[in-house]
Amino acid sequence: MSSPRGADRRRGRRAARLVLGTLVAAATAAVVLPAAPAQAAGNKVVHLTFDDGPSPRYTPQVLALLAQYGVRATFFEIGQNVAAHPDVTRRVAAQGHSVQNHSWSHPDLRKLSKSAFQYQVTATDARIRAQTGVTPTCLRPPYGGVNGAVRSGAAGLGKSIQLWSVDPQDWARPGRAAIERRVLDAVRPGSVVLFHDGGGDRSQTVAALPAVLRTLKARGYSFALLPCR
Repeated sequence: MSSPRGADRRRGRRAARLVLGTLVAAATAAVVLPAAPAQAAGNKVVHLTFDDGPSPRYTPQVLALLAQYGVRATFFEIGQNVAAHPDVTRRVAAQGHSVQNHSWSHPDLRKLSKSAFQYQVTATDARIRAQTGVTPTCLRPPYGGVNGAVRSGAAGLGKSIQLWSVDPQDWARPGRAAIERRVLDAVRPGSVVLFHDGGGDRSQTVAALPAVLRTLKARGYSFALLPCR
């Protein structure tokens, strides 16, 4: 016959098991339940952009990686590069990416006369249209150089100006790891990321892309073109 003290101990153990079971159930529910973050993930969109192409060496490598991860991006191309490598621009457009205007020869548009500004934009439009069948509606001024004259000149040519919010400074070749870190630390929903696929050695940018794409996807981000068409 058990003692009253033993019965008290058994009741205490049963109570402890009930409390523990409740805590485990609550913790499990917390793990499998993030319905709200899953819904919010639908708004986690990032826009990848590539400047200074097309490059016969680096743009195809960028295109291959974007295709591998099922990502579309916006390419701001330089007119004289389109003239030199029209087949690469055709490939960019054929793979579902957006090809937009980054001027003819990459000058600071703030320092140009009105006629020179118009030439930089319209000559590039013509070259891109010849390869894609589409006239760009977005302009990215080189160096992000914008003032009142650039804004009014762009508007007069039917262009919206598109800059960026995340700049890993890949053009300076800081190293693959630095490019990855700078992008992944700074991206937020709606971010516009500035990369370069032309204008120099872009091997570090190409090397950084897989980790950037893989990590952003794992964080629930999707990728979209800029609203240029």
